[in-house]
Amino acid sequence: MSLALAKRLEAVQPSVTLAMNARAAALRATGVDVFAFGVGEPDFEPPPFVIDAVKRVLEKGGVSKYTAVTGIAPLKQAICDRVERTRGFRPTPDMVTVSVGAKHALFNLAVALFEPGDEVVLPAPCWVSYPEQVRMMGATPVLVPTDDVSGWRVTAAQLEAAITPKTKAVLLCTPSNPTGAAYSEAEMRALCEVLRRHDVWIIVDEIYSELVYDGLAHASPAVLAPDLLPRIVLVDGVSKTYAMTGWRIGWSIAPSHLAKALDTVQGQSTTNPTAVAQHAALAAITGPQDEVVKMRATFEQRRNAMIAGLNGLPGISCRTPEGAFYAFADCRGLYGIDFNGKPIANDEDVAFWLLEKAHVASVPGGAFGAPGHVRFSYATSEERIAAGIAAIGRAIESASRTAKKG
Repeated sequence: MSLALAKRLEAVQPSVTLAMNARAAALRATGVDVFAFGVGEPDFEPPPFVIDAVKRVLEKGGVSKYTAVTGIAPLKQAICDRVERTRGFRPTPDMVTVSVGAKHALFNLAVALFEPGDEVVLPAPCWVSYPEQVRMMGATPVLVPTDDVSGWRVTAAQLEAAITPKTKAVLLCTPSNPTGAAYSEAEMRALCEVLRRHDVWIIVDEIYSELVYDGLAHASPAVLAPDLLPRIVLVDGVSKTYAMTGWRIGWSIAPSHLAKALDTVQGQSTTNPTAVAQHAALAAITGPQDEVVKMRATFEQRRNAMIAGLNGLPGISCRTPEGAFYAFADCRGLYGIDFNGKPIANDEDVAFWLLEKAHVASVPGGAFGAPGHVRFSYATSEERIAAGIAAIGRAIESASRTAKKG
């Protein structure tokens, strides 16, 4: 007898990223040097003072027990202080829910807010987990398409048209995964003006907010539209800013009544995030920020190298992103190249061809809702970026020579 699984899983799409990762791992196992342009995490280590702080707290003891469900008091206070310093408004600790990464914070919100019949507006392309979390709750993701001409940013008119009486929330990410696009102050003010007219939750994923370039200032609705704070939820964490993805500490800042509901949700799932990881996050937030500044400058240099390299390749074009550490390239010029006896017909074909022929791991854009594009991460050294770009160039040149002979 075969027992059935929950039907909610039928709404979740399989991840092409997992297939890519499996193939890349198989190549590495045979000794192939794979260029890791698909990974979504910094290649740096956390600032040294974070590791030193963890050593001290471990030696002192007291971090092997449960903490409060929503996090230790010093960390929640430090998050409030950080928000006041970077966003200009001061939340209170009862608004903060520390979670097992920003993804967990978003999942908590989905459980607490979304129901069958609800709609959640998502500018696309977007991170793969946003629509899947919505679907798992029986709600409907409403994808609003953007393109590189608009800078991968949704317009006020598009947002207005997407909101209906069924809309429960609008979820924004700035800077964006996968495009790296970030909203200017004027653009975000225009979106806030639309949101003022509609009684919907405003969820803003700001996990990449410290990684903006060319002197751009991060534009947060919490700063630009304080009158909307009763409906705004900010999601953030230490993963990207402090190169601490594996520590799994994120948080949400929400109106206190919603935060109380998140406490209930988390209390029936993970309980508290790992105690020692919370102390690591506390050290990162309260310590010197020099390493953050250095990492940001390094990422900007890498961005410039990646964009210049991609735009120098036949069949590929890529706009310059404002933040994060992703280049979202138009790869449709590679369609038609022979790949195992068949012409490349879509972005997934391109990504697997790049992996097989250039040993470059990337992520097809269709997974994010933007077919015809490929996401390349530049969270790796400039030397590796240059070598990976060169490998792609050789693969394209070889394919061109083969085509001419045919």
